[in-house]
Formats: sequence, structure tokens, C-alpha cells
Amino acid sequence: MMRPRFWETVPLKKMSPEEWEALCDGCGKCCLNKIEFEDTGEVAFTKIACRLLDGETCRCTQYPIRKQFVPDCVRLTPSTLPKIAYWMPRTCAYRLLFEGKSLPDWHPLVTGDPESVHTAGASVRGWTVPEFEVPEEDWEDYIIDETP
Repeated sequence: MMRPRFWETVPLKKMSPEEWEALCDGCGKCCLNKIEFEDTGEVAFTKIACRLLDGETCRCTQYPIRKQFVPDCVRLTPSTLPKIAYWMPRTCAYRLLFEGKSLPDWHPLVTGDPESVHTAGASVRGWTVPEFEVPEEDWEDYIIDETP
């Protein structure tokens, strides 16, 4: 059972598994392929989606067993978050709470509506390109501006 407005009072490491999973707004941005530039450390998001992302629901089609298909898929936990928060979207609830910030007004936990992330235009719904359609050497042509 989730505690009322738990994200405002419960530290990430003290959240129940259900609360932890509920932080995900379903935007799908974490499933976009990224390019990390070695010389600057900058992470650029592309509009190229992981092969497991459903472009309409913005959810992983194989979430429980995703690592069997995508071995380098990140498993976000309270212990891995400090090392990979920079790799997450700026609007990601995990990253925001880790950085001591609040959830956006459109977050489903705030609105009570799982569609609010899409209604607000904060998801990747309808505009991604499947990774199998673009050779990796062309990914730089698909870099997007990740708005905060």
C-alpha cells in the first residue's frame, strides 16, 4: 500500500517497491537511446527508442525480463541512482527527487491521472524511431533537445 503523497516525505531508500515503481511517470524518455560524448561527458538524447519500447503506451513491452533482451538496460534502484542520475531525463521523478526537487504538476502521482504525462506533452508518445531502423553510426542525426 502506498502512503499518501509519499514522494514528499519518504526518502528514496525508504520507499516500498510499490512506491518506487509508482515514481515512474511513464514518459518513455529513459528508453530513448543516448549518446555520451567522451570529450565533454555530455549526454545527448536521441529520438531513437529501445526496441522494447511501445511508442504508444511509452512502456517497456518486456519490463520484467528486459535484461534478457537488452543486457545493458539500466536497472534503476536507490543504490544505482547516484551513479546514473545524470543519464536520466531532467523531468524524471527519480532524478528530480534525488536532486531534492519536486515532481512536476503533470506527474501522474500529482494529478491522479496516468494520462497526464501524455496530455502535458512530456512523453515520447508518437514521435520515436525504432532503433532497428537507424544504424548506430547515424544516431547523431537524431539528437533531440531534451527540454527541462
